[in-house]
Amino acid sequence: MFQVDAFAERVFTGNPAAVCPLEDWLGDDVMQGIAAENNLAETAFFVPENGGFRLRWFTPLTEVDLCGHATLASAYVIFNHLAPGATTARFNTRSGELVVTREEDGLLAMDFPARPPRQCDVHPDLLPALGRNPESVLAARDYLVVYPTEQEVREIDPDMRLLSNVDRFAVIITGPGHDCDFVSRFFAPAKGVPEDPVTGSAHCTLIPYWAERLGKNKLHARQLSRRGGELWCELRGERVRIAGRAVEFLRGEISVG
Repeated sequence: MFQVDAFAERVFTGNPAAVCPLEDWLGDDVMQGIAAENNLAETAFFVPENGGFRLRWFTPLTEVDLCGHATLASAYVIFNHLAPGATTARFNTRSGELVVTREEDGLLAMDFPARPPRQCDVHPDLLPALGRNPESVLAARDYLVVYPTEQEVREIDPDMRLLSNVDRFAVIITGPGHDCDFVSRFFAPAKGVPEDPVTGSAHCTLIPYWAERLGKNKLHARQLSRRGGELWCELRGERVRIAGRAVEFLRGEISVG
């Protein structure tokens, strides 16, 4: 197992993900147990498949259909340990094929599906849980709650008990940035992740929203968790490019026998 800080320039920043390269699949209950034991936002498992890899992601409580930072971390492990000469890693996942490219400037760039947000009905516990009225509430997989300033995004202190009741996978809050295009935070308490440090999958929704609002396709983003993270983004039609750096924190072996 490797633990990698994704969307990070140095250790102790970004979003830590555990990565478990496998020759063959473990049982689902074993993988879920490992993810719970790691107690990180996500643990990624992959096996070789058709010249690439089949990739799965688990929170401490459940398997998920898409995770950006653990995909970035998995590609980091492939590029730095399993196939040092490779510049592309291809993953087959529950969200289709995902490709990560190692670029010359050290960025790892992910090609993900865009998930544009739409108008939606709002769960009655959402705004009371956030404690502050927003400009608008939209949704794709997750709620997207838009505030007018970066400061308001920073100051939100959610009621996690109420937030656990909402009828979407998670809640993204966002606003314009002071020295970047936009900022965000991400909450998924019902899935065992009260606040995620840096969330690649959230940017599948954030990028199309901010690209349309700002009138440009290339965007610079920050996630305002305690650890913080930085992302370079681009809208490419029905796909998005999400790029960042990664740093290895540890490697070891897991005993489950």
